[in-house]
Parts: sequence; structure tokens; C-alpha cells
Amino acid sequence: MEGKTVAQIREAIARGEWRKPTSGLAPGYTQANVVILPKEYAFDFLLFCARNEKPCPVIDVSEPGVVSPPVAGPGADIRIHVPKYRVYRKGEPAGEADDIRGLYTPDMVTFLLGCSFTFEQDLLDNGIPVRHIELDRNVPMYVTNRECRPAGAFAGPMVVSMRPIPADLVEKAAAVTKPYRKAHGAPIHAGDPAVLGIRDVMKVDFGDPPEIRPGEVPVFWACGVTPQMALRRAKPEIVITHAPGHMFITDIRDKDLAES
Repeated sequence: MEGKTVAQIREAIARGEWRKPTSGLAPGYTQANVVILPKEYAFDFLLFCARNEKPCPVIDVSEPGVVSPPVAGPGADIRIHVPKYRVYRKGEPAGEADDIRGLYTPDMVTFLLGCSFTFEQDLLDNGIPVRHIELDRNVPMYVTNRECRPAGAFAGPMVVSMRPIPADLVEKAAAVTKPYRKAHGAPIHAGDPAVLGIRDVMKVDFGDPPEIRPGEVPVFWACGVTPQMALRRAKPEIVITHAPGHMFITDIRDKDLAES
């Protein structure tokens, strides 16, 4: 996908030519978590995001039945331009799909939430390694012991992504990512995973296990998979999300999302 435009990458996804995680794709462009749910749940979900902006930073919301994200992807089709979707029915996983045109209904509202893949190019540009890109893997993700603030039917624990960072670069990584408030911003923790209730950092809840090298510290950022935990508690009839790591690539430039 090197050298392809965002529109070309989306079309490759629609044709089934890319079904892998999107980390490293379209450098310079913001990636987004996806939540598509019935209109009757939309206000409570928006309130949940407002109360938990660190893991759930909203960057776009569609009107019911509108398949093109109005800010993040005019002309895109949210039903076919995500590499892999995850379907929940009454809160329980009900499989994955490459195309959701047969599941999408006119009463559905699409939320796009910021993703930490957005700041990874900035990390690389600042000499900070991003191991899962190096190894062509999905980022490791974990359910934590930190509960989000509830809103209506929605409640649940925060999910985090983890990147092993050389100890002498941890502060720099925090400084680089802090301006990306709409992409989870600075890390929430660096060091002992047990502080977040993670018993074994090699046993992931989502994504691929990490490779942590000598002299590196596990650094944890809030993660946009958090809503998937809350959706399981709310139990709507149907909810469609991205499969972890398989994001929607927006038209928004990373630099436009970063705050000075």
C-alpha cells in the first residue's frame, strides 16, 4: 500500500485486497475506531464518550442512515471501507464480516473515535520505535481494572494499547503523543502492568502478543476498543464495530488533529 492515496487504500479494502490491521497505512492521515449502532442508543453512547474522552475521543458522527462520514470521509462508505468488522448481538460477539451492507439499516448512527495509530508516524519521526509496525503485527491490547464513567446503558472497563519503549525515550514518547488529545493523547501508565490489573503482559485480550526487549518499558495508552466492552454491557439488538486494529482511514491529516 506504500505510495497509495487514502481513496486508493479504501478501494483496495473494498475489493478485499487488504484485510490486515491498518497500523502503518496512509502515514500522515488519521485512523479511526468505528461504532455503528441503532439511533435509540446514540445519545447515551455520545454521553458515554463525552464522559470518557481519553479512551473514546469523538472525531465524527453521522446522521442516521448516512454511510459517508461527513467530516472524516465524505464520499467514503463506512459499510465497505473498513478491512474487518465485528458484529455484536445483544452484547455478545456474533462473528466478523468484511462487508456490512447486508447488516446496515437506515436507523443506524456511525461514530468515529480517535485511534492511537494516528500518532505512530510522529513517534517514528522522533526516533521512537513502534514494535508492532516493525514486526508487521497488530498492537497488543488489554482490558484494565479502570472503570469508565457510566452513561445510560453504557458502562465498562477501559481498554489500553501497549507499546514497548526504551526507558530513556518514555518521557519523549509521552511528550510526542500528548498533543493528540483526539487520538488518546499521552499514555495513562508506564511500567508495571499490574497497576492496571494486567497479570501477564504477554497474554493479550486483543491484538498480538508483544515483544519486549531488554531496557524497554511497557507504555500504555487508552484505546478505542473500550466502547466494545461497554456495548457488551448495554446489549443493543445489534452493534457493528471495527475488528480491533482494523481501522477506518480518514481524510483528516494527523497534524490537524494534534493540538499546539
